[in-house]
Amino acid sequence: MARFKTRPNPRTRPAKQLKSNTRKSTQPASRLSGRTTKHDRVLGLLQAKGGTTIAAISKATGWQPHSVRGFFAGIVKKKLGLTLESEKTKSGRIYRIVRAKTSASVSSPSASGTVEQTDA
Repeated sequence: MARFKTRPNPRTRPAKQLKSNTRKSTQPASRLSGRTTKHDRVLGLLQAKGGTTIAAISKATGWQPHSVRGFFAGIVKKKLGLTLESEKTKSGRIYRIVRAKTSASVSSPSASGTVEQTDA
C-alpha cells in the first residue's frame, strides 16, 4: 500500500506568522499615539467632582452594566488599588474615586501582601 504525500494547506500559516503572536508589539504603539482608551474615559468620569453613574459609563463605553461593575471590582479596586465610593441618591447610585489616606493604605495587611508580626 503506497503512502501519498500530503501537500500543506495554503490557508494555514506557520506559528511564527500568527496574528496573536505579533499583536503584542503593535498595542503599545497605539497607546503612545495619544488616543484615549475606554479605560481612561471611565477613570476620568469617576474622578470628576460629582462622580458618575453606571448608566453614564455604559453610554460612554458601550459596555453592559455588569461589565462596568466588573471593571470597578477588577481594575479600579484590585489592580489600581483605588478607593471607590458609592452614594445612593434619588436619581440613582453615584460612583466616584476618593483619595485614600496614605497611612491607611500602607499599614493595611492587604496592601503589602504580608502581615507584620509583633512579639508580645
